[in-house]
Parts: sequence; structure tokens; C-alpha cells
Amino acid sequence: MTNRKRRGFACGIVGAVAVAWVALAPTLLVGSTRPIRARQAMVVSQDALASRVGDQVLRDGGNAVDAAVATAFALAVTYPTAGNIGGGGFLVYRPAVGDAVAYDFRETAPASATPTMFMRGGEYDRRVHHNSHLAVGVPGTVAGLHQAWSEHGSLSWERLVEPAMTLAREGFVVRDSLARSLAAVLPRMADYPASVAQFSNQGQPYRVGETLRQPDLARTLSRIALQGPAGFYTGETAELLAAEMAANGGIMTQADLAAYRAVRRAPMTGTYRGYDIISMPPVSSGGPALIQMLNVLEGYDLAASGSGSAATTHLIIEAMRRAFADRAQNLGDPAFNANMPIDRLISKDYAAELRLTIDAD
Repeated sequence: MTNRKRRGFACGIVGAVAVAWVALAPTLLVGSTRPIRARQAMVVSQDALASRVGDQVLRDGGNAVDAAVATAFALAVTYPTAGNIGGGGFLVYRPAVGDAVAYDFRETAPASATPTMFMRGGEYDRRVHHNSHLAVGVPGTVAGLHQAWSEHGSLSWERLVEPAMTLAREGFVVRDSLARSLAAVLPRMADYPASVAQFSNQGQPYRVGETLRQPDLARTLSRIALQGPAGFYTGETAELLAAEMAANGGIMTQADLAAYRAVRRAPMTGTYRGYDIISMPPVSSGGPALIQMLNVLEGYDLAASGSGSAATTHLIIEAMRRAFADRAQNLGDPAFNANMPIDRLISKDYAAELRLTIDAD
């Protein structure tokens, strides 16, 4: 969200990284609720080590895309709960000069996927859908980060991947949040010996203060650093991924990996109380839903009702309910849903109609 009179968020990877040119923070705090302010730039992510990687990229003369890419790769090491190169994501970038751009690098279904592949005995099987090799999509992170860097980055690709490679090879100290996360998921890893070997200490949960090393990931990152996306989507890495799938009931192949392409899209835009909103378009539902919710809330005096008050919370909940109902009813992948009513959903007139259905009391 950017004010028309000043520059705000320059780059963000949805759910992972935000790089803002409004605030370079001198100190990176873990678990602090105290506001942090700085004069030139700020990197924010789920993990302080990864944020420090992006911060150093900025100090070395990199731009927002450079910092976001380096931070995202570092998260693949330090935040295995979600920040990984085996998944996908979205990236929105607003350069100092020129139009904003959105990159869609979410996972895609393998070519041999079918509408009924998660059915067993005529019934939907949640375990197969959520916890099996059949559930694996073609990962997009490496392709998406590389495309954004190739079009907007300034430092070398190797420079941006190298910090993550070092963290994976040399290891890092496990903090409380990661220790708790790995302990919670360890029982669900029982069917995957390689995961147990990597993310436990000889079968026992990692404890706070112990060092987690990931040598296999370091070697994968080395191939990516030297070869770019080809080091992931073809060659040794692709062969290893496809072999793992074939041996365990998955359907993703080397051909699926080689065929993956990230998609450059025009961002979804709106306004809110004098601010310009720049967010992801479909396939993400986040942009349309966010703009719709803000349009609804713009019609209320939230300053008067007060931040965190019951009245304000009620209005936010009601705006979210309506946006998510429309999300479920109307939004999807534009490749398969050509007639989504996006313009109506994000219009001010539609927001006014929705406000008539909300009891503000």
C-alpha cells in the first residue's frame, strides 16, 4: 500500500518477504513488539537470519528485488516450515520509475493430473490430497525468483543465492519457534525417512541452541547458483525429484519440471483513503479480496470507532466475510475461468451495496 505522495513498499513476496524503502534498520529484533524505524530501507520476513541476509544485500548496493530474492532463498534454509524452493509464491514489485509488476510462480499440476486422483473408493481422501507424493505440484519458486531478478535485479545471481548456500552448509542455531515447529511435525514425518533424517537430531526433535545443517540442500542451492533455473528444473536436481516421485506414487516427471514457466501479470490495483493499493491479481485471490474489504471499510469512520474496539473488529469481520464469500463463488485461475467479475468485485459501487447488508451495531 503506497501513499501517492511518497514511496512505500517496493517489493513483496506474498507471505514471506517485504522490502520497504520507508524505513535500513540498525538492529534486527526477534519476538519484539516494539516498532522499529530506520531512514532508508527495511527488510521484513518470518526469520531474522533471513532478514539479515536481505539487509546486507541492500547495504551492498542491491535493490529491493535483489534483497527479496536473497531473503527468500535464505528462508528456504532457516524457515523450513513454509519458506522453501519446493513450493511457489507471488511477488509484487513497484520500481521507482515505471509500472508495477506482479509475478505468479505458484505450483502447477503435473501434466498427468486428473480431477479424480484424490478419490479413493468413490470418496475424497484427505490424506492422499494433503500428505502423499501424489499431492506434490510442480514447484515455481526458483523460476519466479529468477525471472524477477533477470528483469529487475542489479547484483549477480550467485551473490543472491550464496548466503542461503552458506547457511545450509554451515548450519544455524535453532531458535524456539523452529524447535517447536519441528517437534510438532516430526510424528507426521514418520512415513518419510529422508525428512526424519534431515529435520530431526537422530530421530529426536532439535532443541533450542543446537545447530541444523542441510548439506543436500546446500548442494542443490549450489547448482541453482551456478546454473540458474536449469540447475533445478533440469539435470541432477530434476532427476532426483522425478525419481522420488516415481518410487512413491507421485506423478510429477522431469518433463513437468522442464516445462514450468512463471507468469508475469499486471497487478490488481485500488485505492483506500488516499493510498494506492497494488496487489496480486488472480490466480491469487488476495488482491481482489483485499481491495474489496478495504472498499467496504472505507465507508466507515474507523478512527472514531477506535483501533481494536469491538465496533471496529465487527466491521472488519463483516467485510472479510463478504469478501471471502465472493472469493469462493467467483475467483479462480484465469486460465480456466475467463469470465470472473473482477471489475465489479473491486468497485466502490459494489462495496456500497455490501455495506447495506451490514448491521454496524
